[in-house]
Amino acid sequence: MRNALATLLGLLTVTTIVLVPSTAHAQERDPVLFVHGYSGSASNWDSMVDDFVADGWDPADLYPISYDYEASNKETAEVIEGEVDAILAETGRSQVDIVSHSMGALSSRWYLQFLDGYENVDDYASLAGPNQGSEVRLPCVATTPSCQEVVVGSDFLAELNGADVTPGDVSITTFRSWCDFVMRPTDTVAIPGADNRTVGCVTHTGFLSDADVSAGVREALGGSGA
Repeated sequence: MRNALATLLGLLTVTTIVLVPSTAHAQERDPVLFVHGYSGSASNWDSMVDDFVADGWDPADLYPISYDYEASNKETAEVIEGEVDAILAETGRSQVDIVSHSMGALSSRWYLQFLDGYENVDDYASLAGPNQGSEVRLPCVATTPSCQEVVVGSDFLAELNGADVTPGDVSITTFRSWCDFVMRPTDTVAIPGADNRTVGCVTHTGFLSDADVSAGVREALGGSGA
């Protein structure tokens, strides 16, 4: 009886040793806030969120948001600030990661640089973002503040890029493609001092569902990227 009890205790000890590292690893990942681009919504991220979950992220830690994409990117930055504060309060974590697509890069960068967001963000990824402005003048430029801020030479971009573009200890990664005909020139996506990556032939909206881009984003955020 004594030998059987000792064997059982030994098995329980081994089980505990196996399970604890797995739990600890899951807790190391930051919650992720996903910020869509012009004319988008939270549902734009469905494919990428599925990839994150399949790669081991907790669905409860993934936060795609919707916002008024016609408003100034400065206003949207305040929305992002509120979302980050709410996520940190809800999860008890100290930092989040942010993934942005297209125009979402401008509002999220404004948050990082001018609303002290760099204190609350660990890793930041910009997918097909007009970080230096795009030469493609979309119809919305005539009437929409957010679109006007995207155009090369806008006052908004001058202010954004005239500040510290890599604030604090935030790890910043950008993703661009030569097949993206909305971000022109292609180099506009790059941020000086960031990890600027060029991916395969991916269209502007294709960044949201491309498997290689998704893997690259997860890797940039500290995941396996598998």
